[in-house]
Amino acid sequence: MDDDAAAAPARPSPGSAAGAGGGRRRALGPVPVTAAWREGDPVGDRRFVDVGTFDLEGGRRIPDVRVAYETWGELAPDGSNAVLVLHALTGDSHVTGPAGPGHMTAGWWEAMIGPGAPIDTDRYFVVAPNVLGGCQGTTGPASTAPDGEPWGGRFPRVTPRDQVAVEIELARALGITSWNLVVGASMGGHRVLEWAVLGPEHGIEVEAIVTVVTCAQTTGDQIAWAHAQLGAIHADPRFRGGDYYGAADGDGPHAGLAIARQIAHTTYRTANELDTRFGRLPQGGEDPFTDGRYAVQSYLDHHGDKLARRFDANSYVRLTESMVTHDLGRDRGGVEAALSTISARALVVAVDTDRLFLPAESARIAAGIPRAEPLVVLHSEFGHDGFLIEFDQLGPMVTDFLAERVRI
Repeated sequence: MDDDAAAAPARPSPGSAAGAGGGRRRALGPVPVTAAWREGDPVGDRRFVDVGTFDLEGGRRIPDVRVAYETWGELAPDGSNAVLVLHALTGDSHVTGPAGPGHMTAGWWEAMIGPGAPIDTDRYFVVAPNVLGGCQGTTGPASTAPDGEPWGGRFPRVTPRDQVAVEIELARALGITSWNLVVGASMGGHRVLEWAVLGPEHGIEVEAIVTVVTCAQTTGDQIAWAHAQLGAIHADPRFRGGDYYGAADGDGPHAGLAIARQIAHTTYRTANELDTRFGRLPQGGEDPFTDGRYAVQSYLDHHGDKLARRFDANSYVRLTESMVTHDLGRDRGGVEAALSTISARALVVAVDTDRLFLPAESARIAAGIPRAEPLVVLHSEFGHDGFLIEFDQLGPMVTDFLAERVRI
């Protein structure tokens, strides 16, 4: 998911930068060896809670897990207004708010959360954690291991169930025994579904869920796209098996991470959009018949470089691996059996042009949850990233869904 997606511009002229920030590559300085949040960095709006040691599905153990999270609004005295927002692959806890010290980018869902927004922080207490294995404050590969060194390549693989187990302990630490709503898109939607099953099993009720452009079980096609991205990072000699944190800026695995992002970003958009925006136009001032690029190549280079400057390669690997393992039906009798146990009201949203999480995957979720609304399909020219762009459609849907909950 492209967490910093913006609305697509009109078709570029032959001399334009085509969204890449200029006719020629800008000099931005060396790419940081990691853009992970590290101890001593500005905290920004983050809060932290230590949630203990966890035994993982894969048989490993992570001690002393710390969760970074942000909140908005006030928890009602009876605890009835709590909302959990779960980010996607390259997101974090900074759902809304400006960029600044501690936050390299502005909030990734600004239009959805805030005073008067669809998830109204004048009414709801909103919690957004950084996921286990992430790189913005929650324990992950860039965090310090028990031996005092970064976990690096030693950080164990985690699954969405492991991640939700950690989030359950966060909820307990915050005194939350019931979520009015759990909402997430893409990878975040994986955890929404796990929450709908695991939360009640662990004494935390989930009254309603919203899943957006996600699936109940990772498909072979999705695994294939993930495999190419993982291969790009592992093939970068500067990845060093995940143990690169001691390297100098410019000497990290930014090339592999950027290529992984280019592969992913292509799946987040649509063939029609890329052809309409860029076609075969050359990048301004460059000649594709010599050593230059087409505009669409410049666009992908820009997004690859942009992510390398705000994320961590190890976290990208571990979180992508977690998505590959996603299967709500594992050890639960299959997907349909697992979906049938979800008691929460559900709003399931797909995007008609999504070529990564196909609408059929959302239809399966909507058909399987007993109290799900009929599947809602957004129309978008932007594919998977439509959920970050089509707020004029998504916002009213969430508003109406929450209003129905209040009316009932």
